Amino acid sequence: MTELRAPVTADDHAAGPANAPVTLVEYGDYECPHCARASGILHQVRRHFGPQLRLAFRNFPLTRMHPHAQAAAETAEFAAAHGKFWEMHDLLFEHQPRLSSAVVLELTRQLGLSTHALSLALDEGHFAERVRSDFAGGVRSGVNGTPTFFLNGVRYDGSWEFPELLLVIDRALEAAA
Repeated sequence: MTELRAPVTADDHAAGPANAPVTLVEYGDYECPHCARASGILHQVRRHFGPQLRLAFRNFPLTRMHPHAQAAAETAEFAAAHGKFWEMHDLLFEHQPRLSSAVVLELTRQLGLSTHALSLALDEGHFAERVRSDFAGGVRSGVNGTPTFFLNGVRYDGSWEFPELLLVIDRALEAAA
């Protein structure tokens, strides 16, 4: 049983209340097709459980396989600095099949953010350390692929299909009660 080595803090990108009885952490890569599929499922799971669930996303770009993953992660961090992390997160996954520098700039523009500021941030590596920190926390926790999930601090290696996630989260809620 592998445990999450970097606990969820206020610095994490989390949706749902901090005091939710169940926290699901995802280590993901914006260019990973499995992560894109999981993103839609996690939206359903969040709607189903509402305030009983907190979902946190951490960057784990697999740059050897996914050449745009690092820039996409840094772009999500740039959006987060402007209060639009989840909006960019969702757009990156929606447009993942055609992810490129041009697409990242277009998504930035769609969110009303400065493409010039993003280009500077990417060129200067302004958000690279944040992405590296997420990645390092994942490595310390035994993450070696994406998506990887931790349910209340324990690695979850089961199916992340909607019915299975409902079942394991229901069990976690029962255990927390």
